[in-house]
Amino acid sequence: MRQTTIDRRHMLAVLTAAVCARPAAAQSAFPDRPIRLIVPFPPGGPTDVMGRLISQSLSAMLGQQVFVDNRPGAGSTLGGKAAASADPDGYTLLLGSAATLAIGPALYKGVEYDPNSFVPVATFASFPFIMIAGPKAPVASVAEVIAYAKRNPGKLSLGVPNGAPPHMLAVWFNSLTATDILVVPYKGAATEITDLIGGQIDLGIEPISVVRPHLSDGTMRALATTTAARLPELPNVPTLIECGVPGFIAKSWTGILAPPGTPQPIVEKINRAVNAVLDSADLKAKLNILGAEEMPGTPADFAAFIATDTPKWTAMAKLSGANTN
Repeated sequence: MRQTTIDRRHMLAVLTAAVCARPAAAQSAFPDRPIRLIVPFPPGGPTDVMGRLISQSLSAMLGQQVFVDNRPGAGSTLGGKAAASADPDGYTLLLGSAATLAIGPALYKGVEYDPNSFVPVATFASFPFIMIAGPKAPVASVAEVIAYAKRNPGKLSLGVPNGAPPHMLAVWFNSLTATDILVVPYKGAATEITDLIGGQIDLGIEPISVVRPHLSDGTMRALATTTAARLPELPNVPTLIECGVPGFIAKSWTGILAPPGTPQPIVEKINRAVNAVLDSADLKAKLNILGAEEMPGTPADFAAFIATDTPKWTAMAKLSGANTN
């Protein structure tokens, strides 16, 4: 009888240990199937390019396919909703940015997710903006822009993709310089760039990756960057701060976020993979071509960055009065 009791206790202990070990084993085996990376913008834009760089690099690093799922619409909030409502198992991730966490929720009514509920996983890259002038613009420097705009309120025009970060920056520029430059919203950057080169509008503010070819062929002029210091690849282009616009520092950024409740071991495993990818010379070279800079860090670093960065974009979005109807 005593031996039977001992055997039963032993069997119960073994079964208990096996059950308790299942979650850890499942997490240590992650990933064992493809991972979906939601990119809340259409194919071809700067964010989509970043998403495809991440997906290709992480596929090799994690040993499972990471594929891009483009979910554009409503200022990136449709993609944000899809990610927020996904299972928190690490197999659906979001390529997040200020657009999804701050600008979209501030501009669009009825956003069906809490932007603060996502789990920060890993920052990826940032890229600065540049103020540009078209070939027919009556200004050739930021000082001339400000002076002309003050002499001729509403005469200069600045094109922006409606509700996107450049839209926020254009309104911020007007506010900081006490100017009245006409902000012209477009459905996307492609039409805006065409009109800028054609002379229908005078100015623009875009990520360097968008305008780099046009700077090279002389179809537009670089006026100033939104960085704290001059960019090594554009040493002759001043910063907006140098041009007398105090505190004008802004970068677009991308990072990986997970649905609320994603287990920390999975978050940390993806974070390590991203940081390993960012340490490769090949990826650094690809980011450099795009005018971007890698942003390694821990999930806690990403959370701290979000806490300080998103309130700025939210305030700019409210200031912009952008019409998203």
